Amino acid sequence: MSANTPRQTPGAPEEAVAGLLSRTARDLPTGRHEHHKERLMAHIEQAQHAQETDPSTPKARRLRLPRPAVALPALAAAVAAAVVAATAMTSGDGNGGGPVLATGPALTTQIGAASPHGVTRLLDQVSLVAAHDDHPALKAGQYVYIESKTADTFVKTVDGKSSLASHELHKRQVWYSPDGTKGWLIDPAVNDSPEGETLSLPDEQGNTPVAGLNNPSYDYLTKLPTDPDTLLGKIYKETKGHGNSPDQEAFTTIGDLLGESYPPPALTKALFKAAAKIPGVVTVNDAVDAVGRHGVAVARLDGKSGQREEWIFDKNTHVFLGTRTVQVSKAVGPEKIIKPGTVLFTSAVTQRTIVNAIKQVPSEDS
Repeated sequence: MSANTPRQTPGAPEEAVAGLLSRTARDLPTGRHEHHKERLMAHIEQAQHAQETDPSTPKARRLRLPRPAVALPALAAAVAAAVVAATAMTSGDGNGGGPVLATGPALTTQIGAASPHGVTRLLDQVSLVAAHDDHPALKAGQYVYIESKTADTFVKTVDGKSSLASHELHKRQVWYSPDGTKGWLIDPAVNDSPEGETLSLPDEQGNTPVAGLNNPSYDYLTKLPTDPDTLLGKIYKETKGHGNSPDQEAFTTIGDLLGESYPPPALTKALFKAAAKIPGVVTVNDAVDAVGRHGVAVARLDGKSGQREEWIFDKNTHVFLGTRTVQVSKAVGPEKIIKPGTVLFTSAVTQRTIVNAIKQVPSEDS
């Protein structure tokens, strides 16, 4: 789900859910929306009943989830829709049927100084590293395996009072096949079960969607243009109308491809070169990924939300470390309690490799 997905004000659950699912069509396989809606409405009805019988039941929280490059599983979409709709829902205490993950105070950081200078030079250095990456091509029958550590800050409301809270740092694991029709996700922030949930297609309605920029398969990535200007033009064209601005959505789209996909080295180089051409891109002198690694970042501020998306690289090797989204200016409206310096989402990529089966981890290959 995009960090720029528009927020709705509280309203009728059916209308809110329909609007959310319509806008997130680019993030979910065709045909899964009705399934998500039905599942979400069941959660809402159960939670509303719980509120009626026990007023102390916590109300809905605004949970900010990352938009993965692969399709979100059913519960992730359901939770996201419930949050945006601000409907009553249990908070995951083991009785509500939803994900259970320990929570804590809001994540905060020192806001690094941003500069419009040095962007091209830094991205040139990063692209050179990417061009020399000799990772093997993915073959039929194999799977991309990506492991990361993630955490997020969200607004929770209990008894009419809102405050900031966070999901603890946790491991996220995803597997997907070359054509994108088979996959698996384990993420305690979005899965019902610690065993995870399938991402395999066809979906519940028998549909197999065509891969695209916002649900890219490895095979799709190998066919993208590697000329930076051509690639950037394609990104702008295919993301038109999404996000808070065309430039921000282009930057976010490239960031998604860097964080949770397996692009060939030539494409990774082109993505960095293309990012350097987006207006408003800056460097940040110091940024920290989810596991505490300090680096330098390439970033862009969303002027509407006041949030800055950062891609973090090692200062010496220029290897990609992870991403984070930081509130750098005062938020308005329902999110005004989110103060500058709040880390809304943080992620550190810890492994990105090829395995021979779903749910197989690299240590099992030897």
